[in-house]
Amino acid sequence: MSDTPIQFSSGLPTTVIPAPDAADAERLATALALPADERRSAVVDVVAASPRFLAAWAELGDLGRDVIERYAAYRVGYHRGLDTLRANGWRGSGYVRWSEPTNHGFLRSLRGLGQMAAAIGEDDEAERCAQFLLQLDPSGIPN
Repeated sequence: MSDTPIQFSSGLPTTVIPAPDAADAERLATALALPADERRSAVVDVVAASPRFLAAWAELGDLGRDVIERYAAYRVGYHRGLDTLRANGWRGSGYVRWSEPTNHGFLRSLRGLGQMAAAIGEDDEAERCAQFLLQLDPSGIPN
């Protein structure tokens, strides 16, 4: 018999999205520091250069010119985030916690998608998004 202890799971696994490329994060920070009338266009450039950068999609959703543009950006961030989670071991269940800063882009996109779905009358989608957020992080994410 082995003296190696057996590791038991203590519950659902937690998935953490890897940190973005430092240059991408710097470009986004620079874009967000611009005057308000230049900010959206600069974030669009960041997204175009790095379409897998989830925080940039969330920012683009926040900067959308209308509800449909915001809905579309958040939806892309959400779907890109699902792809990223799956690539990092998430199998459709388990936590994706707000306490991990690298998860913020995905969670913000999911929250924004739910809010914009509610704004356009897609109440079933809004409810699914709210429920999914609670499943991913039962402690909730700040508004």
